[in-house]
Amino acid sequence: MTRQELHWHSRHRPLPVKWVLPSTSHARRGLRVDAARPPLNFCSQVREVCNDMIRRCEVLRHIRMPAVLISFTPARNLSRFGLQARTTPLRFRGGRLTRRHGATEYQVQRFFLDEREILYVVTFCLPRFLDQPFEEKLITIAHELYHIGPGFDGDLRRHPGRYAMHSASKQAYDAQMAELVCEYVREHSNPGLFDFLHKGYRDLWHHHNGIVGTVVPRPKLLPVSHQSLSAARERSEPAGR
Repeated sequence: MTRQELHWHSRHRPLPVKWVLPSTSHARRGLRVDAARPPLNFCSQVREVCNDMIRRCEVLRHIRMPAVLISFTPARNLSRFGLQARTTPLRFRGGRLTRRHGATEYQVQRFFLDEREILYVVTFCLPRFLDQPFEEKLITIAHELYHIGPGFDGDLRRHPGRYAMHSASKQAYDAQMAELVCEYVREHSNPGLFDFLHKGYRDLWHHHNGIVGTVVPRPKLLPVSHQSLSAARERSEPAGR
């Protein structure tokens, strides 16, 4: 493993998993854990929803979830407002491995899980996300998946004009995501898939004996030498399904 790369392996170096806890000790009061019962893994549950959404929504079918990492970051305060989630691309525009700034070549730190390269990290801000209304949670998930570029090359989806990430109208973008979710849940054959999204943070904690999730560092932007760049380009292959 080098500074330019982080590697995890299911058997001998698994992804780090942490408890989802509020930022203050006061807010943690009453949260108990029964050691005999496993807690809910938030990231695994969200991954199931993502897989299902991709299968059912034509506009998302370019996404290959084995190359997408689901994680969480702790909310810094107890407010329901603020960051809900973000999608971090691990390549530059057009899927390029590096970008030059001045005289220096940079690359995004590369992530690998079981030797498969991760191209996107979708991170949820917890427990804040869990205290949103049910529909808003699904819209947030769809919103983050829709950011993933149609070429699935590690770059984000880009819209024409200066508002490249959300189009010229954020209101229209949000309405598009709400429409996508409405179509997705209409007459869904397995509504039990969303049961965990109907509950708020504390109810979900008590119902499932706690909540855990994957936490990984935010990918760094690193200067690269010609030697390490050549090695990285040799290893670079399209992510498999």
